[in-house]
Amino acid sequence: MENSHGLRNFLLTVVGLIVVGAVAWWLLSHLISLVLYVAVGALVVGGAVYLVGKAKRSINGSRRRGIGR
Repeated sequence: MENSHGLRNFLLTVVGLIVVGAVAWWLLSHLISLVLYVAVGALVVGGAVYLVGKAKRSINGSRRRGIGR
């Protein structure tokens, strides 16, 4: 009796692989885009911190940090 359902089992396997592949593709694409957004955000925040620090040093007129700081 089990041998008579070979085509059905094959089709269910193929459909299952397609569905799992589509879900995996969607998940990976969203994870990669999230990582890229976080990286760009970190670069923007890091650049802003660098520029603010550079502006503060230029206003104070100090080029070097003190030994005690």
